[in-house]
Order: sequence, then C-alpha cells, then structure tokens
Amino acid sequence: MPFCKNTDLYRHPDFVEGRDYARRYRRHERFDDDPAQRVDPVKTAVIAPHGGGIEAGTSELCLAVAGYHPATLEATPPDGVTYDYWMFEGIRPSGNAVLHITSTGCDDGVALSLCGGALNALTLHGCTTSAAGQPAGEEVVLVGGRNQTLKVYLLEAFATAQLKAVDALPIRDLNGDDADNIVNRTLLGMGGHLELTTPLRAAMFVDNTREGRKHTTTPVFWAFVEACRAALARLEGEQVVR
Repeated sequence: MPFCKNTDLYRHPDFVEGRDYARRYRRHERFDDDPAQRVDPVKTAVIAPHGGGIEAGTSELCLAVAGYHPATLEATPPDGVTYDYWMFEGIRPSGNAVLHITSTGCDDGVALSLCGGALNALTLHGCTTSAAGQPAGEEVVLVGGRNQTLKVYLLEAFATAQLKAVDALPIRDLNGDDADNIVNRTLLGMGGHLELTTPLRAAMFVDNTREGRKHTTTPVFWAFVEACRAALARLEGEQVVR
C-alpha cells in the first residue's frame, strides 16, 4: 500500500510509530536577546527521509554529517559544527520498502519546519546502480538538488576525497530537482540531494545491519562525511546574513 505523504502513513492504523517506523530529529536552540551580541540564524539542516531499513546507511550518514557519531550521538569531532537534522526510519524486521514516501510527498511537520527555517538543506538517499545508470558494483554518489553552488562544492569535495561522484541532472528520477522535494523547501528554495548506490553504502560498514552499522563504520564512511561537511562549511562561509 504505497503512501503519498508522511501524514497518510502516520494516520494509518496498521503502522505504529516505535514498532514499524521511527522519527528522530534535533533542533538547536538559538536566541539573541543582547543588543550588543549578534547570533546567526540556522543555516543548514541535514535530512534522511528514508532511513533505517528503507535505504540502508542513510540514518548513520545523516547523524554523522550533522556532526554526531551514529553510535554514541556525541559531537564528532567534539569541537566541530553541528547541524539540525531530521530522519524518518523504517524499523520493521523486514518489508520496510512499504514505508518509502517520495521526497516530494514529505510533509512531516518537523522536516518542513527545519528545512523551511534554514538557508540550506542536504538530504541523504540510497539507490541501486541500475537506477543510477551505473555498472553493477559501482561505488558512486549522484549529486543533485537545485542549489548549484552546493552541487559544485560537493562534487569538488568528493573528488578530493577520491570518491566517485557524478552530476545527477541527467537522471530525472534521482536528480532532486523538483521544487516540491523536501530538500528544496528551504528559505532559498534550493538544497543538495545525494543518492548513494548500494555498493557505496555497503563499503561504509563492516556489519551492514541496522544494529551493526552504527558501530562498524569504515574509512569510506568518514571520508564521505568529511567531504559533505567540507562542502557545507564552504557554502555557509559565503552566506552572510545581515
């Protein structure tokens, strides 16, 4: 039974939060009540709309890119930047594909508010090599979304990290270019959309199970995370909010 929107799933009696699916998020407190002090607003949110058993590995990536270790939730690195994040996760023993809701149909209130209050968003997704137009076994990330500057920075950062990345624009179903995509529903109306092939995600974990992934991340995982964070830091550094 495919669902068009998150809220459709949330209302369905056969699907129970905490048994079939979970939602996790973190929103950082920001305030400025001192006339002599300036505090910047939130600039970036990190999103995993298909985490857990839906698109394996994207929950762990979402946490790490946001600045939190996927096993301990401790800030990683301890003095690094942390971002707001939201994820929707399939937590059934099997059959999580039924929980997949397209990014254009994502209407979770927290996801909408985080993206809608941020300048930028970055989403993590999983795809097959065939859907990505890549040879079987290819470890590659497709880089899409409507933020062209962020796309360039991500492609350059992945190249520096020696991770294969390609522009997703020609792949219509995976390019994240739709204005209704949750990642593009930011203050600027654009974000970054990443699609990681199954082999790339498999290379990121020694134990590629829901319980094992958070404890067995590989150097490939952390190289990918560092590339994403470098691109976001570069983008944010150029964004002056007056």
